[in-house]
Amino acid sequence: MSDESKTVLVTGGAGVMGRRLCRGLNDRGFDMVVLDRPGTRIEGMDVDLRHGDISERRSLEGLFDGVGTVYHLAAVLLPEDPSLFERVNVEGTRNVMEAALAAGVRHFVHVSSASVVYPNATRYSLSKREGERIVMSQDRMQWTIIRPTLVYDENGGIEFVKYLEYLKRFPVVPFIGRGRALKNPVHTQDIMEGLIAIAGNPSTFGKIYAFSGGEPISIWELSKLMLAHQGISKPFVPIPVWACRALAWALARFMKSPPLTWQMIAGITQDANLDHTNASEDFGYEPMGVHEGLQKTGPL
Repeated sequence: MSDESKTVLVTGGAGVMGRRLCRGLNDRGFDMVVLDRPGTRIEGMDVDLRHGDISERRSLEGLFDGVGTVYHLAAVLLPEDPSLFERVNVEGTRNVMEAALAAGVRHFVHVSSASVVYPNATRYSLSKREGERIVMSQDRMQWTIIRPTLVYDENGGIEFVKYLEYLKRFPVVPFIGRGRALKNPVHTQDIMEGLIAIAGNPSTFGKIYAFSGGEPISIWELSKLMLAHQGISKPFVPIPVWACRALAWALARFMKSPPLTWQMIAGITQDANLDHTNASEDFGYEPMGVHEGLQKTGPL
């Protein structure tokens, strides 16, 4: 890390991706301030854990003093209240960025999402696009943006776990579409190593990197693999996408947390096999494939 400051701040450090990052930073001797929601804990690591809400500016007062690099991971992915996309992913990002600017932070590493490139946008992907725009719109602080694909490790990953729960729910899987969309899941170990290589690295300033895995795979084959990893084999029955969309619309009218949503359909039917060539060239990012990654991960 070329930044003269060894103090970093991680928002969302108690999540699956955040814990892996904090562990990597801790092992390398960095001083860390971690901001996460009230009630969260990070055990077994030397971190200064602060509780707060990034959508409330007063939660950020004084947190960024002496910090050289900010890793902004905090976001909502599958909230019951859709208004949280705007409040947390957009306004929360604005608040964190402005607090970092005011404190003289040198480098802002923003964790976005592969979904920002979806042709058929969701409220989540739109909120992450706007978060990227906010970060790129300022010119007083160096920034780098990363776009992870489907994240997983031994602790899950919220989207990975939710999708696995769906696959396990029925004796015969009602599969959305024909499963041709290409995915490329990424292990949190690879994300952690990539993030640490980015911080304070001048060659990464003002750039966007895809953090995908090392193995493109269709969503159909990935779904089979995820179940096999749990020791489960069951038949899949393809359901036309138009029928799934109609059902999701109907369920949303009568259920607070429907088992099928537009965001889920969009995620399953669109490619998320992003090219990470520039990350490999700039800082040696070489992620493992999902078969290898799942072998390192016990059943969830």
